[in-house]
Formats: sequence, C-alpha cells, structure tokens
Amino acid sequence: MPWKETRVMDEKIRMINNWLSGEYSITELSRIHEVSRKTVYKWVERYEADSCEGLKEGSRRPLVMPRATPVELVREILVIKSQHGHWGSRKLLAWLSGHQPEKRWPAASTMSEILKRHGLVKARRKRHHTPPYSEPFLKVNQPNEVWSADFKGQFRLGSGRLCYPLTLTDNHSRYLLGCWGLEHPTYLQTRSHLELAFREYGLPSAIRTDNGVPFASVGLGGLSSLGAWFIKLGIQPERIEKAHPEQNGRHERMHRTLKEEAISPPRKSLGEQQRAFDRFRVSFDEDRPHEALGQKTPASVYRKSAREYPAKPEEIAYPQTFHVRQVKKNGDLKWKGVELYFSGALAGELVGFKEIDNGIWQIYFSFYPLGILVERNLKITSC
Repeated sequence: MPWKETRVMDEKIRMINNWLSGEYSITELSRIHEVSRKTVYKWVERYEADSCEGLKEGSRRPLVMPRATPVELVREILVIKSQHGHWGSRKLLAWLSGHQPEKRWPAASTMSEILKRHGLVKARRKRHHTPPYSEPFLKVNQPNEVWSADFKGQFRLGSGRLCYPLTLTDNHSRYLLGCWGLEHPTYLQTRSHLELAFREYGLPSAIRTDNGVPFASVGLGGLSSLGAWFIKLGIQPERIEKAHPEQNGRHERMHRTLKEEAISPPRKSLGEQQRAFDRFRVSFDEDRPHEALGQKTPASVYRKSAREYPAKPEEIAYPQTFHVRQVKKNGDLKWKGVELYFSGALAGELVGFKEIDNGIWQIYFSFYPLGILVERNLKITSC
C-alpha cells in the first residue's frame, strides 16, 4: 500500500466515503487510491463488520510462537543477569554455555531482546571514538610483554577520605594483576604495591602509563623515580601521548567496568572499598568472559612471567666507548668542569654519554635514551 504512514487512516476513510457514495466501482476505487482491488474489498468488508473500528490496524503478532525461548531458560538468563548486572547478552551467553553446555541457549541477539523486554538494558549515549593513534610501543603478542598501570580517578569514600585506586593489568590477557585503594598516589606507596605484583607474577618487558605523577615527571626524558626503578629492573617505561587515553584503551575500558561494579557507590571506609576491589578482581579475572579473548576469561589466558623479581637489581654497565658520569644527590652533574642540573630522579645513578656528532652527545640511563647534550652551549634537551 503506497499511502504515507501518517495518512493511512485518512486514506482509508476517504476510500470508504467514496464507496458509500455509490458513484465508484471497486475497480475505480482501486485506481483512484492506488491500491489493489483485493485491498479495497478487504477494507470494505472490515468496515461493514465493525464500522470505523474495523479500519484500524490489528496486531500482526502470531497467536502461537513455536520458536519462543522456553520460560525456564528465560528465568535462568534473568537470574544470572541479576547476579552480574553489568554483563551484556554476549557475556551472559558465554557464561551460561560454559556452565550448562547441555542446554540449548538462545543466540546473543535473542538474549538481548529478552533483557530489553524485562527492562534490564540501559541505553548508552552514542560515543564518538577517536581515530587510532600509532606509537612505537612494544607489540603485544603474549602475556607479560606489556603491562599497564594507572590511577583510576580519586573519589571520596563514605567517611569523606579520598581513595586513589591503583590498577595494573597485562595487556595481552587483560588479566587484572592488582587493584589497590591507596591513601595517596605517592612514589613509595605505588612502588610497594607494584613490588607485590612483581614478586607474585614476575617482571614484564614494558609498563605503559600516562604522564601523571608518580609515573612521569617534567624532568629530563620525562623520567620519574618510579621510571628509573623500572629501568634498573630491565623494564621499558612507556608513556602514552598527553590527552590520548585511547593509546591505553584496554586499561581504560577496564576502568569503566571497575567504576560501575566496585566504586558506584563508594564504600564507607578504605577497608570496605578494598574488599570491593578484591571481589571485583576475582570476578573480572576468573568469571567474566572477554570478547577480545574469544569469550575466554583473563585467568585462562594469563601465564606468569619467566623473569623473576630479583633480590637486588643488576649494576648498570655501559660500553667502553661511553663517557660515564654520576648524578649528584642534588640532581647536578659535572661535565668538563661545569656543574649542570641534570635530573633529581637519577640522583646517585650512573649515566652514559655517547658522542653521535662532533660535540653532540646522546645521553642514556642504562638502555633508556634521556636526551641530547650540545657541548658548545652546554644545553641539555630531552629526547
């Protein structure tokens, strides 16, 4: 029927009025209203049976739905959804299929419709995604190649005290290695908790962070005391570009789930909040299927690192062609009789200088390039 949807009823009434006038045959009505003769007969019969009420569209839903999901399966889907309120239909399907494989579960799309019918799907705002940005980071092909560390934004507990959640994940498996509620995001507190993870899981090849304290500084090479510690352990510090959290997108996505399931609402005390973090971590690692892992759990994919946390880091050594200098406790360094401010984060450490051109030196801390020294004006710039 070519009538515009907003005027269907008007066209039906006009057609019936024309028919009631007795001036037009069924064939003429078909031509005037651009519908088939069969359609004209249908609406005339409905009008004769039920007046104008007969012209309204009836439900097209079949009386019997042989392919409908059995009530008992719907009930089980709703029960699991009530236990994992933030899981979508695909995660629910993966979990149910894994725990009750003998049952014939509906497709994820059907589960989604079931959840919608019961008011269990929250509409999300349309998000505008930033285009991918490529940086020379280490590639992630297996566990422990790259970990990500960050502080999920601080929030106030019920007691009024601030909580700073420190999180650590393995980028390949998405395994949540640690989630700790800290009182302050200081170097010492952060290092002590990361050390717990190193002792339990070993060392990664790189740790990716943002540019905030305590992971980075405004000093030479952006290196902080924490970054210097990473380097001494043979870990490459990687920092995403400022204002580009999508470069650490896997970790940021975990933070969104963490907020939904363990922070909203905040707990009363730091101890209660930590217990909420611990429960979330177990669920995220061991129970929650992950789409990017083929609906496997992070715990089923992650393996501990073969690199153990050393009792004492190895001494840093440089090639014989390097000029080696020690940074003083105040961050200064002497170069050819001149005191230069170098880096407070490397106080007491040995750094290496490699001449790359006449009077131009590349500066390293172990394997990590820090900056360039131009001997002519004794100016040091970060890499």
